[in-house]
Amino acid sequence: MVDAPHPPVALPTERSCPFNPPDGYTPLRERDRITRISYPGGSPGWLITRHAEAKALLTHKSFSARQEGIVSPVATELQYDRPADPGAFAKTDDPVHSHYRKMVTGFFTVRRTRDLAPMIERIVHEQLDDLEKAGPGADLVEIFTDSVPARVMCEMIGVPEAERKSLQRHVETLGRLSCTVPEALAAVSGMSGFLARFIPARMDDPRDDILGDLIRGGQLDEQELMGMAATLITGAFDTTGNMLAMGVYTLLEHPDQLAKLQEDPELMGGAVEELLRFLTISHLGASRWALEDVEFAGRTIKKGEVVTVALPAVNRDPERYADPDRLDIARKDHGHLALGHGVHQCLGQHLARTILSVGYEALFDRFPGLRLAVPADEVPMRDDFVHYGPRSLPVTWDD
Repeated sequence: MVDAPHPPVALPTERSCPFNPPDGYTPLRERDRITRISYPGGSPGWLITRHAEAKALLTHKSFSARQEGIVSPVATELQYDRPADPGAFAKTDDPVHSHYRKMVTGFFTVRRTRDLAPMIERIVHEQLDDLEKAGPGADLVEIFTDSVPARVMCEMIGVPEAERKSLQRHVETLGRLSCTVPEALAAVSGMSGFLARFIPARMDDPRDDILGDLIRGGQLDEQELMGMAATLITGAFDTTGNMLAMGVYTLLEHPDQLAKLQEDPELMGGAVEELLRFLTISHLGASRWALEDVEFAGRTIKKGEVVTVALPAVNRDPERYADPDRLDIARKDHGHLALGHGVHQCLGQHLARTILSVGYEALFDRFPGLRLAVPADEVPMRDDFVHYGPRSLPVTWDD
């Protein structure tokens, strides 16, 4: 007989180290394979902190990713309790999810991403030129890590450069957990206003890019194209930029690992995987809700209850990884869930890996003596955002 679950707890959020998950995950993972938690407002739910259960949950047919059933595990004014907009496939289930996703999957394959490498390298080096002009001494987030993935996606879907920064501000606003409803409405209005101008103009003049191909395919109407474009923009702008910044911060504070990488560039692919595992910037995890009563991990999960997969904790599970709290860029055993798992695994994972690899290598090649310009504990962190990373990263180097 399975023991009764412990009283519900709140999602752990307090960190004693910026590179480690919240401390409260460890005792929960050691105590239970699945933990009863209480969501803001008191609704009951569940938390997964083990790798095996996480993989099982994220591929389980009785759990849904649909937006209308998801509850945020932390307090926020923003609750999306209605179905996702047409074309916004990330928060839908099959067959809707696969219907839209398969239209763009071909743009994010390994081969297609390899073809994009020259464009990515050009953008990375242009931003490094700007960094060099600004220094020595500059905010790496503002000049480099935020700009590179945003510029890459804008070129891929044909967004004019003049619109990029305003779109970045809207995405940042919507990703802030303390965002108020009026702030969110203003950001949504700003993004929707741009798309309402941009999409019809592009439908009249399709170009040689992702949107152009979707328009020529003739399967999507204007609203679906807007939803698809918004999904690609929000998915690319915030995540890869934070990971790029967080990886630099981590390597600067783990000089033995940085030295190893600089001595042997062939380690870069494994280093990117290890940084993804070790850091896991989706610090609120991935949530699903039960479509029916389900027996899972020895518990009965009731229809409608939300289960949150604590991705940062899962990727430090000692059952899955040897010495999981040690950063080891030469680690061979990856299999992390930082980019999700199952049908909802990150669409742009190959693109993200390429941007990270090119970005890290070019940055440390251009500035081999790069270092923090402030004490490490003074780097401000994005605790208040859906994706974790440095809010700014002051760096300097020898002229």
